[in-house]
Amino acid sequence: MNDAPGGRVTDDAGEVTDRVRQVIGRLGCSQREFARRIVMDPSKLSRSLGGTRRFTLAEIVRIADIGAVDTGWLLGAPERPATPSGREPAAVPEGGRPLQIVRETVRLIAEHGFHGVRVADIAAACGTSPAAVHYHFPGRDELLEAAVRWCMDEDTERRAAGLAAAPDARAELLHLIALQTPRTEQQRRQWLVWLDLWAQAARSTAVGRLHEHYYRQWRTTVAEVLRRGVEQGVFRAVDPEFTALRLTALIDGLATQVLATAPDSTGPDTMHTALLAFVASELTPPPPTDAAEPQAPAPSKGSP
Repeated sequence: MNDAPGGRVTDDAGEVTDRVRQVIGRLGCSQREFARRIVMDPSKLSRSLGGTRRFTLAEIVRIADIGAVDTGWLLGAPERPATPSGREPAAVPEGGRPLQIVRETVRLIAEHGFHGVRVADIAAACGTSPAAVHYHFPGRDELLEAAVRWCMDEDTERRAAGLAAAPDARAELLHLIALQTPRTEQQRRQWLVWLDLWAQAARSTAVGRLHEHYYRQWRTTVAEVLRRGVEQGVFRAVDPEFTALRLTALIDGLATQVLATAPDSTGPDTMHTALLAFVASELTPPPPTDAAEPQAPAPSKGSP
């Protein structure tokens, strides 16, 4: 076995994979939900469970943490009984240590930017050591990817919940617009992380792929809402993909102005008003045409 933090775990007999499946079964969640909890790309988890990819040791550590199992057992050692101890066990953060590290990373990136955040800062915010942070996330790039993935997955879940409760596509679109308007601290934090991701994506191929994945997912969501709205008759007949491109670009530009300008300049209310104006002018169906004008009465018999 390669015991470097980012090394691949040897699993020729499939024992590690089998024990990871046991952990997932004990938690009673789907593979996608499990991937979200351990902050891992769902496709990487699927390939690892399918035998076409090996888990890294850092991933095994996160799986052990969220599954409350021993790392050695996951790697093939016999399961050890709990050892009696005269002291209270250390408090485990809600969601486990990996999620705590990711949440604090998101907060610090939003406050200082990715390049302004040190591993020591993250460790201090979590009440742990830099070595513990590196144990879960060996490199800064991996930590940035995990933080962005968690942030965007949370945003995707909130969008999905609102769309499911909306009565029609127009209400769905208004829900998406409200979510993307940075009013609350959480919304501003997500936008700041997203803007930092843009800057990183311009310089990093790996981060660029992550950015492209989430942006395609976001624009596809908007296009699907527009398509449903046209079918329902609540939107005029527009090209869903092209209109989604225009609307998401408008959202990006306005949100950047809200975050980058003085409070008395472009604010959340101005942004929201501008987006509603786009919906009214570009998407509202035209009024129904008047009924055909009545025909002139036929001349009565005997009239000239």
